[in-house]
Amino acid sequence: MPSRVIVAGPSAWNHLILLDRLPEPVPHMQFAEREWHALGGTSAGKALHLASLDVDVRLRTPLGADTDGDRVADALVLGRVVVDRVPSERTERHVNLMTVAGERVSIYVSTPSPPAEEDVAAAAAAVADAEIAVIDLSDLGAALLGRCGEVPLWVDLHDYDGSAAFHEPFVRAADVVFMNDDKTDDPWALMESCLRRGPRLAVCTRGAEGAVALTSSGTRHGVEATAAHVVDTNGAGDAFMAGFLAATLSGACVDSALSAGANQARIAIESPHMHPVLSVEAASHS
Repeated sequence: MPSRVIVAGPSAWNHLILLDRLPEPVPHMQFAEREWHALGGTSAGKALHLASLDVDVRLRTPLGADTDGDRVADALVLGRVVVDRVPSERTERHVNLMTVAGERVSIYVSTPSPPAEEDVAAAAAAVADAEIAVIDLSDLGAALLGRCGEVPLWVDLHDYDGSAAFHEPFVRAADVVFMNDDKTDDPWALMESCLRRGPRLAVCTRGAEGAVALTSSGTRHGVEATAAHVVDTNGAGDAFMAGFLAATLSGACVDSALSAGANQARIAIESPHMHPVLSVEAASHS
């Protein structure tokens, strides 16, 4: 039976290291304040939060036939995510250096191999049967563009600067785009430039300043960030998008969906894992 939402893109197994400050680019020694291993990857985060909101969601993600791939799959199943493993020579892994202020440096230790044509075709068939598809920036996502029928595509552009070549086909294929303001001083201009290329709605998250949205008709919307005890900012944007999408599927207007997104981001920020359900499991094995 087709899932209501298909998410296609990266999952990872991460080693997170909390520091009092990010390392300077000179030889030196630093002591970690804390370290742990956890599920990562932008598509995994979205699927996990959508499942927690009782959205019928299925994740297609490249995973290797290795220990890290099994760890990722086990964590997702714990979060009630139905997972279709796209065969890869290896599972994506990161080392994330972080500070309590939310600063982060992500070191990619391994990346998945490009998907085979038969796996792209299978993913495209699943997407074509869904109500909405979330297509994330990745080799798999790029291969799916133009092969998803009439299904509305929701795309997360992350720290888009408005001109990156890799992002261009994603922007043009999307019905709704999300991004953050890390590489812009004017989120309204950035969103407007995206809408000129086809999407009907653009949303930009702004960290502690909340989030804003712009429709193709020019209507502006905004929401303040939900107060949170910051534990780990990894995955906050993915949680926001999941909350917004779940609210939209329930018939919410843009303003209400923005509020739902901000609340879901708080849930991610207050956990050392992508979602508290994974923190409970981690504690039981500590």
